[in-house]
Amino acid sequence: MLRRLGDRIHAFLKSKYFYPVVFVGCALPAVDLVRMTLLGDLGVNPIETLLHTTGEDALLMLLASLAITPIRRLTGWNRLQLVRRLIGVWAFVYGLAHFTIYVALDQVGDASAIVEDIATRPFITMGMLAFTILLVLAMTSTNGMMRRLGRNWQRLHRLAYVALVAGVIHFVWGQKAAISEPLMWAGWAALLLGARVWFWIKQRRSAAGRVELAR
Repeated sequence: MLRRLGDRIHAFLKSKYFYPVVFVGCALPAVDLVRMTLLGDLGVNPIETLLHTTGEDALLMLLASLAITPIRRLTGWNRLQLVRRLIGVWAFVYGLAHFTIYVALDQVGDASAIVEDIATRPFITMGMLAFTILLVLAMTSTNGMMRRLGRNWQRLHRLAYVALVAGVIHFVWGQKAAISEPLMWAGWAALLLGARVWFWIKQRRSAAGRVELAR
């Protein structure tokens, strides 16, 4: 049964519908948020709801984009790599929405208050760090920038892991009471980082083994 399911997933990844379906899936949270806004379903504190939802969506997209590599290595579904950049760009889109809502609605464009927030409130500092990294990665996500940066492109885009950690810390520190939800995100991030470390160790051991055989 699992093998049959794997075959179906592999067939879907090869189909022409794979990329469009992923795109639509990434856009659905934004569509739902617009629907909630138009219908007035944002609750008693609309700004807080918008901030929470867009921040969580940004974390979800970032986590999903970073999960593609370990999933691809474990399953052999190499076509997953085709949507890694797409999902990463959507992480920036939701991060930009989160940042814009904070600046325009929460702080009403008060530059001095925003600077003070960044300087004195650690969870805001971590959020700005995560957003700045996502901004840089989005600006360098084009094919042209990949060609210009060469091998440095991959090194630069490893900062996505730093953005993930900073985003999770921003979420955890920003909670005033219940932290079960942000701790869940922290658990997923820890699992992903653990997988990354495991693959790195495995790759180093494999490289060391090849060196030994060549001697």
